[in-house]
Amino acid sequence: MWLKIGYTAFVAVLVPVYWHDYGPTNFLYFCDVCLFLALAGMWLEDALLLSIPTVGILLPQVVWVADFAGHAVGVSLLGMTDYMFDPGHSLFLRGLSLFHGWLPFLLVYLVYRVGYHPKALPWWCCLAWVLMALCYFAMPKPGDVLPTPLTPVNINYVYGPSETKVQTWMPEPAWFAFLMIGLPLLVWWPTHLALMRWFPRAGAR
Repeated sequence: MWLKIGYTAFVAVLVPVYWHDYGPTNFLYFCDVCLFLALAGMWLEDALLLSIPTVGILLPQVVWVADFAGHAVGVSLLGMTDYMFDPGHSLFLRGLSLFHGWLPFLLVYLVYRVGYHPKALPWWCCLAWVLMALCYFAMPKPGDVLPTPLTPVNINYVYGPSETKVQTWMPEPAWFAFLMIGLPLLVWWPTHLALMRWFPRAGAR
């Protein structure tokens, strides 16, 4: 119960702050969606609701942690966490964003407790495809005129790995198609296999 209450209190602080500073579109990021799925899964003690965000963000968020750790010692790996060291972002906002670092480990603990649900992968793929399509066709891309400087652009990297410019390695539709196909095959499917092998099945305990 203490974990549920503490997590809920954190989300209750984060949501209005993010809404005020970044706007509602910020909650289209995979990590933010997973934050809410984990909240529902914790209170309902539902293995599927906890397994869906785990298979979706475990590997990317571990990469985020590695990039953050490297940046902290002066080594920039991928630039994913450059904003965490940008004085242009308030210290309070950056502190809230630290959930990217601890959420994957919390999800691993929770899934270990309740078991991994084998249907998490197809559910996450469907949700992620919807989110990516919405971000690609309706959300701003790098270079667009924004209502505020902190309005999110290139949400879920549908225009490339940079928030300041669109990738030029391939046509924009090709990059989008690469994400839609490549993420399930190269990121989420291997994560699913690892969770199926190393964690108990939901309902096995």
